Amino acid sequence: MDNCIFCKIVRGELPCTKVWEDDRVLAFMDINPISPGHSLLIPKAHAENLFEISTEDLIAIARVSRTVAGAIQQALGADGIACLQLNGRAVNQVVMHYHFHLIPRCQTDPPLTMTAWDLVPGDLNQIRMLAEKIKANMG
Repeated sequence: MDNCIFCKIVRGELPCTKVWEDDRVLAFMDINPISPGHSLLIPKAHAENLFEISTEDLIAIARVSRTVAGAIQQALGADGIACLQLNGRAVNQVVMHYHFHLIPRCQTDPPLTMTAWDLVPGDLNQIRMLAEKIKANMG
């Protein structure tokens, strides 16, 4: 897409600090990092979200994410890596090009909002009903 910031990065029209590149995937450092080492993995082909990305590109992102996450963990001595991928403005996706965040974390870091929620038991009948509804919509 002509005006997509990540497509411009893929085309070399905007700079980035690359950590990985192959024929399908580009991984680079986030310029607004949650923590040092925060990286983004994107498909080179434009896809807005999980529902648009090709299966081949999604598999390539998954494969590369393990390699990059391992390198981040070793390089920074991270105790863990948060993996985050948002789909749509309702969940605060800002750049409308599929991207997968790798966010290194240490035990002493403050909790991330996305990883710290109260465990409240759900209604098992509602859970079962929703599961059936979801299964009925799988193609």
